[in-house]
Amino acid sequence: MKYRHIVFDIDGTLIDTEYAVLHPLQDTLRAISGKEIPVSELTFALGITGKDALEILGIKDLSRAQGLWDTYWRGYADTVRVFDGIFELLDHLQRLGCRMGIVTSQTREEFRQNFCPFGIRPYFKTIIRAEDTREHKPSAAPLFKYLETAEADERQVLYIGDSPYDSQCAENAGIDFALAVWGSRQESIRADYFLKSPLDLITLIT
Repeated sequence: MKYRHIVFDIDGTLIDTEYAVLHPLQDTLRAISGKEIPVSELTFALGITGKDALEILGIKDLSRAQGLWDTYWRGYADTVRVFDGIFELLDHLQRLGCRMGIVTSQTREEFRQNFCPFGIRPYFKTIIRAEDTREHKPSAAPLFKYLETAEADERQVLYIGDSPYDSQCAENAGIDFALAVWGSRQESIRADYFLKSPLDLITLIT
């Protein structure tokens, strides 16, 4: 197989968190500014760190805003789910002997709270979170950190994500990129491969 390392983004790729990210962000902005910002205008926040999203929005008190966002998030936690086909995909990849990893914009606390309860954490050997690099997607830094930590050759790595930030991160790192069409809002994103469903990845790599 060409790809020995299959590396995933989390949000919009492994788990569906769109509703649970954007609606509490909308609630946070309403609480801070009194303004009602449509969710459709907040989709840029998908795929980057919460801090980066709040800075783009011009929020000055980042600590307060992040605290509110986290608090409101708890009210939407029951909307988060693992995408259909992900469990089957991870089992297949494990049987094929692929080394699986994660490169995410989630913080360690977000990872613990939002991802670990679904029971798929044990599949992944190397996990790069927001605190592990000074620069974040679309910078290549998170994928470079993965290569260093996993002692991987970039030619044997495939990164799978759903956002333009994921695509740009892979391109900047010189790593092949597959778009998770099942979780992406934008099919115009540059990618080496377009995967309509998780199990399409098995066909691709074998």
